[in-house]
Amino acid sequence: MRQEELENYIYAYGKDLYSFCCCVTHSRQEADDLYQETFLKMYELGEKVIIKSNPKSFMMSVALNLYRNFKRKQSVRQKITGINVTADETVEQIAAQGQETEEMMIAREERLMVREAVAQLPDKYKIPVLLCYMEELSTAEAASAMQIPEGTVKTRIHRAKKILKKKLEDLL
Repeated sequence: MRQEELENYIYAYGKDLYSFCCCVTHSRQEADDLYQETFLKMYELGEKVIIKSNPKSFMMSVALNLYRNFKRKQSVRQKITGINVTADETVEQIAAQGQETEEMMIAREERLMVREAVAQLPDKYKIPVLLCYMEELSTAEAASAMQIPEGTVKTRIHRAKKILKKKLEDLL
């Protein structure tokens, strides 16, 4: 992959990829690292990278694989040392911008509740939900990014919806 191609991908899909990284890692610092590692990995692969159809889906799969590797290493380290190394930082910090109407406040609170409920899902349910609903990938593209069958993605999304419905009914 040439540098110009990489710059075009950063310009076209950088915001979406960074948003995905933030939602997956729940930490700005880890999201920054994952974002940079994704593009670094694509650059390192160089000419080996052949993006046939959807570059956004390909970048998400690279980021997802790097995230899985990180989680695996973190799990091994935790088993060895007994120390959990995670950052306690929220994904979204809401800044007060003047007077807001009551409807806007309620909508913001509802969105925050949904995001927190999604964040509490296990990774195997959370990642398909993020790819399909936040990143607006089709189930086929999400399956390709996760390297699992499309039917599995549909099943995990269905189960995630059931879990979220139960959690949100209790909250709302």
